Amino acid sequence: MHLTHHGGKNTVTGSCHELAFGDRSILIDCGLFQGPEAQDLAVDFPLDNIKALVLTHAHIDHIGRIPWLLAEGFDKPIYCTKATAELVPLMLDDGLKIQQGLNYEARQRVLDAICSLIQPVDYYRWVDVDTFRCRFNPAGHILGSAYVEVELPNQELVVFSGDLGPGNTPLLPDPVSPYKADYLVIETTYGDSHHDGVEVRGQKLKQIIARSLADGGTILIPAFSVGRTQELLFDIEQLVFEHGIDVNLPIILDSPMALKVTESYRKYRSLWGEEAKQRLKMHRHPLDFEQCITVKDHQSHIALVNRLASTGEPAIVVAASGMCEGGRIMDYLKALLPGERTDVIFAGFQAEGTLGKSIQQGNETVWIDEEEVSVNAHIHTMSGYSAHADSDDLLKFVEGIESKPKEVHLVHGEAEAKAEFAQLLRERGYVVVE
Repeated sequence: MHLTHHGGKNTVTGSCHELAFGDRSILIDCGLFQGPEAQDLAVDFPLDNIKALVLTHAHIDHIGRIPWLLAEGFDKPIYCTKATAELVPLMLDDGLKIQQGLNYEARQRVLDAICSLIQPVDYYRWVDVDTFRCRFNPAGHILGSAYVEVELPNQELVVFSGDLGPGNTPLLPDPVSPYKADYLVIETTYGDSHHDGVEVRGQKLKQIIARSLADGGTILIPAFSVGRTQELLFDIEQLVFEHGIDVNLPIILDSPMALKVTESYRKYRSLWGEEAKQRLKMHRHPLDFEQCITVKDHQSHIALVNRLASTGEPAIVVAASGMCEGGRIMDYLKALLPGERTDVIFAGFQAEGTLGKSIQQGNETVWIDEEEVSVNAHIHTMSGYSAHADSDDLLKFVEGIESKPKEVHLVHGEAEAKAEFAQLLRERGYVVVE
């Protein structure tokens, strides 16, 4: 068994790992880099021995280089869960349009080629992948996300965590550790951090909204279209139900991609957690409630940005992208960051070099569309909305494996987070490869 990392080894983006046994190998993910390395689209490794691509989930930092993989001649099967198979073309279409400027016909040719290779697989079912066998298990990160068990020809098991979700979230069930992993490849995005719990995050959200509304003005929440947006809507619906938010306060979802993804979440309600299913039984609609207003066309979007900037009326706006590297959130930030009555809530990881990170760390000015913009808004960070497991969750996943791994390989983390989590594992007797 040999592992080669083509991305996502020492960063939290660009995930792409090659698992080789003898002269045959498979790829686990083929993601796009974000932040300073965002323009690095190259697939600069040989493809001759790669017999398949296995996807853990549909976030762009795990699937974004697939078009360039095909451009280099890759024509082998792409395996993923059924929900991931539905989300992949949505996510890639958005990226090809916004980041690469491709027209509809060009994008469709790329997507048709990718979709022709995708082979959706049910959770928990072993599938033969050349000389390997693979099985997808719920990871609790986003809809369709999975950690992947790979059985080698010598019957050893290699487990790739993909991105693991945190425990006790209401919308998706918690990941359950595999019984065995001879080798575990695990993410460490928050290997040095502890998240707020669901109840705490709900109270913090309520407090920020109350403080902001006392001043008037807009609350901006940059959110990833897949996962974060749906979790936020879920909690906001709860606050509405409990009368924690004024019934006249508009909740604005301004992201065409998030709208499409939210429809997929509704379609795959069978994958929801028990709390979410209970709300449906009560005839509540946590992802489609009356107070939630959607903005579909660009003209309406621009009109809304101008209206909020000129009137200062209260509203909550959820818009992509989550790291403020594109999408409709950019127009809101440019118009509203200078205002002292604006609040910005970061509910997810902000990679180094992104606009979101610059705002989050307290810069007095930032550059948007080649213009310098003053930051007078109130900035908040809420760890409880991370779609990633924190240090405790990661440790629980590792220790839940009854047959102790021979090696634990740490990926998808910055140096400090990896080092701290490595120390935790070594103290418990694990052999760690950083």
